[in-house]
Amino acid sequence: MSDRFLPEKGKPWNRRQLLKLGLLGGVGITGAAIALQTSIARSKGKVLVPPIPSDTPDFGNGISPMVLLRDFDYGTVKRENGRTIREFRLTAKSSTVQLNSAVSFNTWNCNGRVPGPTLRAREGDRVRILFFNQGGHSHSLHFHGTHRAESDGVKPVLNGKATIYEFDAEPYGLHLYHCHIEPVTRHIAKGLYGLFIVDPPGGRQPADEMVMVMGGYDINDDRRNEIYAFNGLPHYYMQYPISIYKNQLIRLYVLNMIEYEAAATFHIHANFFDVYRTGMSLKPSETADVITMGVAERHILEFTYRYPGKYMFHPHQDTLAENGCMGLFNVLET
Repeated sequence: MSDRFLPEKGKPWNRRQLLKLGLLGGVGITGAAIALQTSIARSKGKVLVPPIPSDTPDFGNGISPMVLLRDFDYGTVKRENGRTIREFRLTAKSSTVQLNSAVSFNTWNCNGRVPGPTLRAREGDRVRILFFNQGGHSHSLHFHGTHRAESDGVKPVLNGKATIYEFDAEPYGLHLYHCHIEPVTRHIAKGLYGLFIVDPPGGRQPADEMVMVMGGYDINDDRRNEIYAFNGLPHYYMQYPISIYKNQLIRLYVLNMIEYEAAATFHIHANFFDVYRTGMSLKPSETADVITMGVAERHILEFTYRYPGKYMFHPHQDTLAENGCMGLFNVLET
């Protein structure tokens, strides 16, 4: 799809542009990410978040896992007929990710990044997804949650075409989106997925919030992963530990998107976390230091470190950890 069909940055679309894109429905606004200074969940109190170090590179991949960690897209917000509308613009692309000095991988992705943008709304908001396919193959976006069949994202969107998915954000919890074109496993394994957070009406208690998405890379097309990663790049958080403050509540939005594996675990060292399964409760279901997740399972994990120092986090399958899915929390004095 040619960029000449797209509006200039900051300008709304007109009907002619929508027709050229093949979109039906109301006029939209560019869905570029709006990183709000204060999230819904943090609005009730002060949260201490260390600044991002200046020496955390992206290795030419467009966005570093350190930036992606706390990057939430609240969409373009407007009011229609008395209710909040959140518009998001997602573009399927094909681009190369440099996994390390020797290995690159051709991904199918949203907005040029793996995982795709973390979309965020409040329960009851109207969500409008403006989906453009520039990925070279037929793609779609299927959102987990409750919605009508016409917005279920199982119909292919041809390369160069676009569509709109529109639905109410419900129920509150930690959800996801991914391509649903066959073979679905391959489309997901190539990187076409992301998180979709629906906050409860009253929000959650203030916390330092982070996204942690586990993924795998089949670099030789044998339907087996050779490399694993948190938030896109292997070993990144071992080389560049995640700084957090002592005694600060940490809220992890954890998603397992490792295809070709029956399940993956998530473990933190020297601590335990409260588990909010699928994020669909305001009370934890259990407390643990290891949790097991199948593909597309996701949970909110909350914890606080009492002592400064560096602490590992990783799957408790050594193959996954040793081949890239491992990192460190660097707990700092406040």
